Amino acid sequence: MRNIILYIAASLDGYIARADGSTEWLHNPAYTLEGEDFGYSALLQTIDTTLMGHGTYQAILGFDIPFPYPDKANYVFSRSAHPDTEHVRFVSSDAVTFIKNLKQQEGQSIWLIGGGQLNTLLLNAGLVDEIILTYIPIVLGSGIALFAPEAQEKQLQVKKSKSYANGFVQLIMGMA
Repeated sequence: MRNIILYIAASLDGYIARADGSTEWLHNPAYTLEGEDFGYSALLQTIDTTLMGHGTYQAILGFDIPFPYPDKANYVFSRSAHPDTEHVRFVSSDAVTFIKNLKQQEGQSIWLIGGGQLNTLLLNAGLVDEIILTYIPIVLGSGIALFAPEAQEKQLQVKKSKSYANGFVQLIMGMA
């Protein structure tokens, strides 16, 4: 069975984006460390599929770069139907059933990119196998939470933690 990995960054107060979906705060030059990508390249080598909510997809399109995962199977979950694109298949059916079936297929791990609603849905359904969470030393005060208020209590096991010279702290956790 394939694993689903939530690899994501959050502010110290638990937000993955501002209320308008913007994430420019993640790209502060003060956070740059020469030659360090915080495990991103290593993650990309282990996955062949991405999952994201429609808001996250729209935020990625707003980066004004070519679609970043053209060599992956990309699924965008939305409550309304959208036509598929060259790189993305839209899913408006039951996400949990779709993803349970996807986990049963042959392939590498699956990257759950986010956002908060999809993170919560998959966490509550017991479909998230690993969380790689990088805390960024900033307090946003409000925004899109890592998990929606409907998140059910889950016990996690920290497998590894790492701190970086720029103040980032990364936790790698599995389900307990």
